[in-house]
Amino acid sequence: MQENIGLIPKRVKILYRVSTKKQYDKLRDDIPMQKKVCHEFAERQGWIIVGEVYEKGISGYKVSAEKRDAIQELKQSAENGEFDILLVFMFDRIGRIDDETPFVVEWFIKHGIEVWSTQEGQQKLENQGDKIVNYVRFLQANTESEKTSMRLKAVTAQMTEEGEYRGGATPFGYRCEYLGRINKRGQPVKDLVIDPEEARCVVIIFEKTLYEGYGSHKLAEYINSLGVRTHNGSKFQSNTINRILRNKIFCGYYVAGDSISPKIDRLVIISEFVFDEVQKILDQRAGKSFEKRSIAISNKGKTLLSGNLFCAHCGCRLVSTSSIDKYVRTDGTIGQSRYLRYLCYHRSRGLNDCDGQSIYSATRIDEMVMSVAARYFKQIKQTPKDKALEIRYRNELNKQKKLYKDLSEKRAKLTRRLSELTAEVGKCLTGESSFTVDVLSMSIDTTKNELCEIEKLIVDNENDIELQKELITKIDFYYDQFVSWADEFFCASLEEQKIIICKLIKRVSVRKGYQIEIELNASYRQFFGEECSNNEVLKYEDMRI
Repeated sequence: MQENIGLIPKRVKILYRVSTKKQYDKLRDDIPMQKKVCHEFAERQGWIIVGEVYEKGISGYKVSAEKRDAIQELKQSAENGEFDILLVFMFDRIGRIDDETPFVVEWFIKHGIEVWSTQEGQQKLENQGDKIVNYVRFLQANTESEKTSMRLKAVTAQMTEEGEYRGGATPFGYRCEYLGRINKRGQPVKDLVIDPEEARCVVIIFEKTLYEGYGSHKLAEYINSLGVRTHNGSKFQSNTINRILRNKIFCGYYVAGDSISPKIDRLVIISEFVFDEVQKILDQRAGKSFEKRSIAISNKGKTLLSGNLFCAHCGCRLVSTSSIDKYVRTDGTIGQSRYLRYLCYHRSRGLNDCDGQSIYSATRIDEMVMSVAARYFKQIKQTPKDKALEIRYRNELNKQKKLYKDLSEKRAKLTRRLSELTAEVGKCLTGESSFTVDVLSMSIDTTKNELCEIEKLIVDNENDIELQKELITKIDFYYDQFVSWADEFFCASLEEQKIIICKLIKRVSVRKGYQIEIELNASYRQFFGEECSNNEVLKYEDMRI
């Protein structure tokens, strides 16, 4: 024991830290082990323990010292002169961040606090060598944390790819049961199984998103109204719904980062087709590909085409509004009628040079679109799902591939021309060219603009090719969905009709005189062959039924 006769014993505060809650809550031998060793060390040194600070489930690699209450508490105590020595089991308990933790140690030493480790002794900063040792120690700790993180990620990825359940929070829709699987230590481990009651709620969440246009907030309210609660007994929130809608576990796949398991049939609650369609809806709601929106922006309005109707003159979206007309009844009382309408906001406010109408009757336009939809639904019922349908889809894919080849050839030609014109500039400067600088400059600008347009067309064409490939794999899904719409459309709610119309029809444009142009979505256009290969142009007078 250190001799302290005639001296006041030094006061020591001890810091204990474990990186994960599992270390503290389940193993329960890490902090007690640190505590035992630190107490024995302090006793041998003749120090008096005046305080102990615990950090449970705090990563010294990921969490900055500024955000760690324990470090801030110790700093405050040091400034108040409450202790003389900071003791830890090992220095990495202070932290593992190489560009921060050495300076945390330095801070304590500069404030008169000795920093000790039971395993590595005292850290001093009396010379340059001490400072280098201080930095290198935490650089090594940081490196070990990075290696540990990499090992954990590799193990997680391997387990995922082998289709093993990794534990953690149980997803809503499932429960954990022993199915006979044994881990490497010979201990039985649980696996996920479907919970029938919760699975029905998951199906409701996906179907109401896909078929009725429910948003996450409305869905949370609906599920809560059914008396359903999350696994921790809480009410559903919009972020809870979004996590469910984004989780591919419901298609039977474990996912961890970029790793994905083989399909596990016993875990399937939602078909992949439904899942993929819902992802498109979520992406569009998040603002991705706004101009390619194919879902109703809102299902709260009273018009059919909210967010999916465009002015054919200026290309801007029309907004849904209403007006009230008052009239005098025969008995002298005042009555009023509400009229729904579509408004070209830019035309009405003079924000562009649109030469179309400002206002269109919503009743007229909705009636026209409903008539077109009725004809399509009648026709799809008479269209057999045969080999000819797949042939049409493959013919469309071949057309897109041919277009890609033609565009690529044009791009190559323009690229060569641009290269030749650029080379000609050098000759022009030396007087060897028959062209003037102005002519060459104009030709180069024109060629660059043409090349830019071709690049845009190629990008669009590549997207169309990928879409067509996807459609070929989903012919059965789209056909069955279309037939179900035909059976349900005219008895569906307005909200459901909006969703169906926006999925069936890619775009509706209207001109003066109620001339509308309807473009079917590619997913369904090819069901009807050549007759629907081009946009359909109709006038209101021709649609009266």
